[in-house]
Amino acid sequence: QVQLVESGGGLVQAGGSMRLSCAASGSNRRAMAWYRQPPGKQREFVARISITGVTSVANSLRGRFTVARDNAGNTVHLQINNLKPEDTANYYCNTYPPDTSNWGQGTQVTVSL
Repeated sequence: QVQLVESGGGLVQAGGSMRLSCAASGSNRRAMAWYRQPPGKQREFVARISITGVTSVANSLRGRFTVARDNAGNTVHLQINNLKPEDTANYYCNTYPPDTSNWGQGTQVTVSL
């Protein structure tokens, strides 16, 4: 089982940007994705990237969210621009589809007005 560690979250004002990172232990040649869980809501899909770099972003988030991975495939990034209060959530990375037994701690993003 690949160990996944998310980082880069924090408190940001609306309109700002943030870059989240997900470091995977060892070689990770799988499709990866970002998910998020807003307070009091279900976890939801955000964006994914294949091992060849093909990306897909949830319809409602397109234009503000970008996913990328480094050449070795061990680190996946999520760039979020023009942050909105409704983006406040704990952000997780996982494989795509997710290994439900392998959720990490996530990284909290809080967007203030």
